[in-house]
Amino acid sequence: MLVGYVSDENYVALGDVLVDFESGGRIVAAVRSTARGAVLADVPPGEYRVSLVKAGFGSKSVMLSVPHAEPYQFRLLSDRLLGYVWPKWVRAGERAEFRVHAVEPYRLSLWRYGLRKEFVKLCGWFDEPGPRAVMQITPDGDYTQTGVRWNQVGYGSKHHTQFATGPERSGLYYFHAKAERSGEFFSFPWIVAPAQPQARIAVLASSNDWNAYNNFGGRSNYVNPIGLPPTPTVNARQDLPRYTGGTFGAWQAPDEMYLPLSFDRPELGNHVPEHVEAGDPVEGRLACGQAPAEWRLLAWLEREGFAYDYYAEAQLHDGTLDLDAYRVLILSVHPEYWSRTMYTRVKEWVFARGGRLMYLGGNGLNCEIEFLDAATMRCKSQLVSMSDGSLAMRDPENPEVIWESRFHRTFESEANLTGVVTTDTGIMTGAPYRCLRPEHWVFAGTGLARGQLFGEASQHERCHGGASGHETDKMSPHTPKHAVLLAKGANPDEGGAEMVHFDTPSGGAVFSVGSINYVLSLLVDRHVSRVTANVLGRFLS
Repeated sequence: MLVGYVSDENYVALGDVLVDFESGGRIVAAVRSTARGAVLADVPPGEYRVSLVKAGFGSKSVMLSVPHAEPYQFRLLSDRLLGYVWPKWVRAGERAEFRVHAVEPYRLSLWRYGLRKEFVKLCGWFDEPGPRAVMQITPDGDYTQTGVRWNQVGYGSKHHTQFATGPERSGLYYFHAKAERSGEFFSFPWIVAPAQPQARIAVLASSNDWNAYNNFGGRSNYVNPIGLPPTPTVNARQDLPRYTGGTFGAWQAPDEMYLPLSFDRPELGNHVPEHVEAGDPVEGRLACGQAPAEWRLLAWLEREGFAYDYYAEAQLHDGTLDLDAYRVLILSVHPEYWSRTMYTRVKEWVFARGGRLMYLGGNGLNCEIEFLDAATMRCKSQLVSMSDGSLAMRDPENPEVIWESRFHRTFESEANLTGVVTTDTGIMTGAPYRCLRPEHWVFAGTGLARGQLFGEASQHERCHGGASGHETDKMSPHTPKHAVLLAKGANPDEGGAEMVHFDTPSGGAVFSVGSINYVLSLLVDRHVSRVTANVLGRFLS
């Protein structure tokens, strides 16, 4: 009889797992899982304590009724060092709990990431007398929707002290966990907003984006977005709709089929290696579009002497971030996933109340999300399949209507606010920008001439080649008519990012660079640095 399947934190099938079925104090059956992770056991109906053991993974026991309504999904967690803090964003003075998974004693410390990594405090050494007692246990089933909920099983003591208080100074903080015997290292971010606004610049972390790309548990908005398949993965290229149905094969379902994604999970893409500093290249696939890349913006702001307050996107959504307390709002690197509330708040601030927006990223505000609660969001990612089999952003009921993005499909084109919107051309390439309006104040002091390239230097290793790249945005029919095209990336197929500026009648203004790569040239390219400083100085005046 098929009882269920057993998989790891990536929803990859685990074969040869030892599985015992115990009832009434005796073992009724002892089996091993198959290559596809199937647990087959001939046991009579009843309640069982099911214990699972496999080398390299945390053992666990589960109370289970057999037969179960559907094949049960057992989940095991691999032996590795991982962690996250909950909540992942606080205001100064608010408390959060660090949740670390380790199979040996570890040391935990808190650091602030600015121009340099600044040691804040030692949180302590953590271990317990019991064997592997700081090992976490994940829930079974699809915990990408509900969260991993670490520090709950066996953590009931009033002496439990795995808490930290948000430092007084706003910024991007990281916890550093280091294992005692192996020396394994893992770092995880913490967004600390000010208790009250302190600076005139607010910087928004792309925390929704971090969650949308987070595969921990086997799902993200890119892998199994509409739910885990009935059986765990054996080979991704053979089993996942992302590959068997094309890159966006899973993005053709109706909005209501996209399941929630919990923030209550470790984010492997945000790990920063122990000895990396802000001036070093950004290595890895995810890191160049997430917190490690955004850190470089904060480092540049501090190098240039610009004070800032730091916020999570959820804090813009829930009103913690009071836009009217700031002169400038900066978006960084890849703020792809926004709620409608976030968008309308920023648009009204810019167009009606004189706010100044600096969009220093690419493929931003491209997809609408909903916050279901403080720990969960849901993406609206539907693409439309045309009769010829191609994918396009067209209204199926009126093919003459072209949607410029997923956000356009559900609300309006983000070009109405940022002046630009992403397109496929230029994707996954890197190139410098070409100056088109050297007389514009943006280029003051650069010495650039018309047609001259700038932004050649870059810390971006995934799409190396310049400040325009990875994913790039361009002007569209929804760009405000008076927007000025200042520069364009020299990427292939006319795919370069378009740098634009426009003012609003209320005294507001927008400057957009339309490139994921841009921030990773700030610290290493003098022209990119000067252009950005010119804009920020002007917007603050």
